[in-house]
Amino acid sequence: MGCAGSSQNKGDVWCSSCLAAVVTLTGSAKKIRKPKPWKHPQPITKSQLIQLREEFWDTAPHYGGRKGNQSSINLPNIYIITTLIYSVSLWLFPEIWDALRAAAEADLSLAQAVVDSAGVIIQNADLTVCYDERGAKYELPKYVLSEPTNLIQDS
Repeated sequence: MGCAGSSQNKGDVWCSSCLAAVVTLTGSAKKIRKPKPWKHPQPITKSQLIQLREEFWDTAPHYGGRKGNQSSINLPNIYIITTLIYSVSLWLFPEIWDALRAAAEADLSLAQAVVDSAGVIIQNADLTVCYDERGAKYELPKYVLSEPTNLIQDS
């Protein structure tokens, strides 16, 4: 299993000492889904929603997670292939926030491929809470993942 503090649960290896999660070769990664319908506190226009999203993506790295190309990671030697995938994902997505934005703006199948490639660990299937392989937490508001039910079309 790897680290001394690890335990196996439904195909994932969770290491409590290094906060790393490695999906085993059984391919049992958590599948993402669309967020449940939600309502903004006040009706907003599409352009206001776009502005909210841009403000979030511009400031998100300042509130948590990991920004920048940090290529070193300590995974158990038994998971060398996972380390290789992680290294390739850092080359493809040097910033986890960029990968999360790409996933948020893509259809479900492409979003799944993006988070899998970037080594994103999904806690909530709607992508509202995710982690990277070092244990850094990433929280996405619903307004970057879907439109509210009370969206007003711009005239």
